[in-house]
This record gives sequence, C-alpha cells and structure tokens, in this order.
Amino acid sequence: MLVFASSDKGGTGRSVTSCNIAFHLAQRDDVAYLDFDFGSPTAGAIFDIPRAERGIERDGLHTYFTDGITDPRHLDVWHATDRADLRGANVRAGRLSFYPGEMGGAEFAISDTATTRCAELLTRLDQEYSVCVVDLSAGRSTALEMVLAATAQPMMRAITTRWLVFHRWTRQHIVAAHGLVYGERGIVEIGASAGHDPEALRDAIRFVRIAVPNLKEHNPGQTAAQATWLFTYDEELRKLAVDKRLGKSRVLGMTPVEPVLQYREQLISDSDVSTKIANHATVEAFRELAARLSDDAVWEGM
Repeated sequence: MLVFASSDKGGTGRSVTSCNIAFHLAQRDDVAYLDFDFGSPTAGAIFDIPRAERGIERDGLHTYFTDGITDPRHLDVWHATDRADLRGANVRAGRLSFYPGEMGGAEFAISDTATTRCAELLTRLDQEYSVCVVDLSAGRSTALEMVLAATAQPMMRAITTRWLVFHRWTRQHIVAAHGLVYGERGIVEIGASAGHDPEALRDAIRFVRIAVPNLKEHNPGQTAAQATWLFTYDEELRKLAVDKRLGKSRVLGMTPVEPVLQYREQLISDSDVSTKIANHATVEAFRELAARLSDDAVWEGM
C-alpha cells in the first residue's frame, strides 16, 4: 500500500504526524518512509537521526530523480536514531526504513524520465514493504504532480494507493485543504489530467485534522465569555468543513493539542507517556490513525 501525505500549507503537522503514523505501522509491518519534500527534507530530525536531520549529503532521493542513480540510500530507523527508547526495543517489530532527501536539494522540473523513475521506485518498494508512506512538500508541488502522474501509469494501477490531506482546525486551513483537493489545479483535477478516474481518486482521499482542542477539558485560565466563543466557533468550523466536503465521513481521524509537539517535532512513544512528558491521548490518536489507514472498511467508496 502506498500512502501519500499532503497539505496545502506548511506548518500543518503533516510530517510529524505521518512519521508517527509510520512508527505505529512499523510495530507490526515493514514500512518505508520517503521524504519527497525535496526543498526542505527534515523528516530525519523527527526520527532523531542527526546525520540526516536536513537530508543526507549524497545519493538520496533528490539525486535519484536528477542524476539517475540506481538505488537511493536508506537508513534503518531502529539503528540510526539517537532515541535510546527506540533502539533495540523493537526487535520484534517490523522494519522502518527511511529514505531521506538531500542537503541543498530543491524542486526540479517534472519530466517523463522522472515520472517513470518515480513509478519504478514506488512499485519496487511496494513489493518490498507492507506500507510506503510518502511525505510530499506543501501545496501544488513537483512531488505532488509527479506522484499523480506516476500512479496513473499502467504498472501502478493494481497497487492500493491512499491519500491523506492534513490541516489544522482553523478556517484558513479548512479552506486551504478544500482547495488542494477540489480546487483549480488541485489533486483531483491534476490527477484527472494525468489519467486517473476522478471519482476513484476522490474516494482514495481522507482528511486528518491536526491539533484539535478538547473543549470539554476545564481550562482554569479561561473566562466564561472565551469558553462560549470557542464552542460557538468550533460549531462554525464543523459546518464549514461539511460545506467544503471535509466533513466527518471524509475524515480519517484527528490529533489533539500536544504541548511537546509545540516545541519539538518528534516521535511520541509510550515511554514519553510513562515519564509524563507527553499525553496518552496523543499516542492513542496516532495509533488509531495507523489502524484506520489499514482498515479497508474506512476506505469504501462514498
């Protein structure tokens, strides 16, 4: 299964959430994580791999597409991470392989050659891993257009492909997510022009709401007027989401506000919860997203 992580805006939590989803999937399956954010490859920092926190020096994904190397380098997260609580504790887990971008990488012109190489790479990795998570750069990027063209090729049509669109729980982000999927030069339109069936492509897309506050929790610093306004505005956002076709039936799941992630984008593990650094609800949200991603019933045609 191929999973494409996308967002219309930066700062949505797309990379940190998709890394955490991959982490939970790898507790039982072999998972590959590909950093297709060519201009800003920072997934290595989330996995806490110092030598790849801004990509690697050579032979990464950027070189694979621009200079024609046969096989981009990849790192075993369980061995490469600096997180002591992740190393050695996952010997019974599946593999988690990280395919990084490169230092100094940048967007590049899409070509038939690059599209074919993309299709070849994704097809090969789909055969090797149970799940491949591909983190795309924000907006209508080279990566977005290239993977839509690649997945429309005959060699890839039998592969299960799913799209996650990440957005924060604000009016601006809801409108932006709608535009990325349904708007002019959005995923559906670009995909259709590349040869995808628009209805099938829409059915392969689900939204993930990031950092959604729990309004039922008591906030001692909150006034009655503020609480009333928040509940009212939250209801307005729910109505807007339905209007923009981002309603509940289209949502894979959501993540709560997590103080740790406001300061440091990282994997949230059970040890972070046991030491009371992170909230249990955050781990449960990531775990549920991973489970629903693999649940075919969640992805039935709508």
